[in-house]
Amino acid sequence: MYAVIKTGGKQYRVVPGEKLKIEQIPADIGSEIVLDEVLMIADDEAVTVGAPLVAGATVKATVMSQGRAKKVMIFKMRRRKHYRKTQGHRQNYTEIRIDLIAK
Repeated sequence: MYAVIKTGGKQYRVVPGEKLKIEQIPADIGSEIVLDEVLMIADDEAVTVGAPLVAGATVKATVMSQGRAKKVMIFKMRRRKHYRKTQGHRQNYTEIRIDLIAK
């Protein structure tokens, strides 16, 4: 069984027991969260696709950690114009473990 959820403007395919990093959400470590924007649920043979969301479907997850990703360097340059600009960015994330997919 798996589901496709939407959180933080991105879509993720999740399976119970899986760990994944999503955009940061304000939750304490160890707390349980409910993700209710479920776009699709697939059982062994039955596939339920929402329009746009599956009615009454939720995904329960546990917050494992909060952190920051590796630094991404942004480098801009105009050749022969003596222009260089370097910038860095670290994105905040929340690591969660998927516990249950409920219809």
